[in-house]
Amino acid sequence: MSSTRSVSLGLALAALAAVSSAQTVPEPKNVVSLAAAASLQVPQDWLTVVLATTREGNDAVALQAQLKLALDTALAEARRAARGTAPQELEVQTGSFSLNPRYGRDGRMSGWSGRAELQLQGRDTAAIAQLAGRIQTLTVASTGFSLSREAREKIESQVVAEAIGRFRARADEVSRQFGFAGWTLREVNVQTELPLGQPQPRMRVASAMAVSADEALPVEAGKATVSVTVAGSVALSR
Repeated sequence: MSSTRSVSLGLALAALAAVSSAQTVPEPKNVVSLAAAASLQVPQDWLTVVLATTREGNDAVALQAQLKLALDTALAEARRAARGTAPQELEVQTGSFSLNPRYGRDGRMSGWSGRAELQLQGRDTAAIAQLAGRIQTLTVASTGFSLSREAREKIESQVVAEAIGRFRARADEVSRQFGFAGWTLREVNVQTELPLGQPQPRMRVASAMAVSADEALPVEAGKATVSVTVAGSVALSR
């Protein structure tokens, strides 16, 4: 019984000591919250073109064969163009391939609707635009520019460094204005706002654009903005 009381007393003393120690920790003084931001606008270097065809019919097997023939023909042309190119210059990828029943106003099945897609993407925008013009079994459903992964990572590093430099400069200025000799970083949060990656365009049949075989798809890259915000707090010191 005595041993049990001794252990209980020891635990109680330890808990009391911990509480006492926590209460004696001085509150931080001369703490200032700061924020700084930097951004950079750069040309988009990644083009994505979605080619597609939509067919309708009463025979699902025949309709599937038509879609497959159109896609196989386009895919063969795209593979020839991509053969021998450097990585990420021209990439070919099949998209959705689907068959769905159609229903009339009376709710009864009236036939089938099918769609096949082919996606061209990469940094060689001229080659992609020319290839899109040569493919005749599919039409252009949508196009989109974005930043490649390499470009995003490189630009992000530059903007982060600039934002951190601005945060440090602001901390120096605030410290000087308040009559302190320096500062110590307490906490910091770096937030990066990157433009969306590779776009996911959706086909719109009504606006699908046919391009003649002897002309390239007209495309023009825009610009993307990468922004970084550095926020945190510093303790001013004398």
